[in-house]
Amino acid sequence: MNRVTLAFEKPIKELEDKIDELERMAHGGQIGIDSEITKLRIKADKLREEIFSRLDRWQMVQLARHPQRPYTLDYIKHISPNFIELHGDRLFRDDFAIVAGIGNWCNRRVAIIGQQKGRGTKENILRNFGMPHPEGYRKALRIMRLAEKFNMPLVTLIDTPGAYPGLGAEERGQASAIAENLYAMAELKIPSVAVVIGEGGSGGALALGVSDKVFMLQYSIYSVISPEGCASILWRDATKAQLAAEALRITAPDLHGFGLVDGIIEEPFGGAHNDPLAIAKSVESTVSRALDDLLGLEPENRIDLRIQKFGKMGQWIEK
Repeated sequence: MNRVTLAFEKPIKELEDKIDELERMAHGGQIGIDSEITKLRIKADKLREEIFSRLDRWQMVQLARHPQRPYTLDYIKHISPNFIELHGDRLFRDDFAIVAGIGNWCNRRVAIIGQQKGRGTKENILRNFGMPHPEGYRKALRIMRLAEKFNMPLVTLIDTPGAYPGLGAEERGQASAIAENLYAMAELKIPSVAVVIGEGGSGGALALGVSDKVFMLQYSIYSVISPEGCASILWRDATKAQLAAEALRITAPDLHGFGLVDGIIEEPFGGAHNDPLAIAKSVESTVSRALDDLLGLEPENRIDLRIQKFGKMGQWIEK
């Protein structure tokens, strides 16, 4: 697959293309250009470091949505190769926008649930672009209850633009399905850890996010609405999404600073898509350490702390 270059990465790509061209010339027998290649590599490294050290929020949104970014099944492949996927909500049908099942996480049996986007048109249609229907959330709830029954910790991987807003989803109870998940996750007796690996969009993300510990990848986003949706409401102009992204404060550093998430998982330089195996190992170790800590608590204490944690969110003081 050819690497996708984002708009702000184009100056780096131009230098890399020039380096590739010079290397082909060197292999062709031309000499005296090794020093030029070295200079360009140093220049490209400095430019890359400069660009990624001052990313604005809209550029982070673009990284969170990068089409080559690892998705839920990519993490499962690296972390839990013995994963057994379970299907269906026992009420209507299977929703391929939600992947759920049982696997190992650092030699510990866990339930894993995550949203799954597709690569390419055919798979995106199958996965509904990572936007679950109510049956997807009911499937997730079924696996949560199964995990609780067999005393398995729960790991959720969040990556969705939001729950599907179509007429059929509303007719089948989208709002109530999300609400039931919020209520159930708040009172689960098992330890739970959530990781935002890409987009965390509104209630569609929160339905998998009421966990004891919530982490975000460095270039992920988490918000009540997309920048485009916010811009359309406030300014009647979706092209002002960049302005909305700045106002919404939806990046990992923003939410960690507000105390809404428990930690940030650093990504490989340039984003998770540059080294999927490395970011999978980071997610694996971070979640494993969190589960070790949580398993040391009594279930009643975990539930109390979880409810207190989310109950404190959204408070403010007027002067």
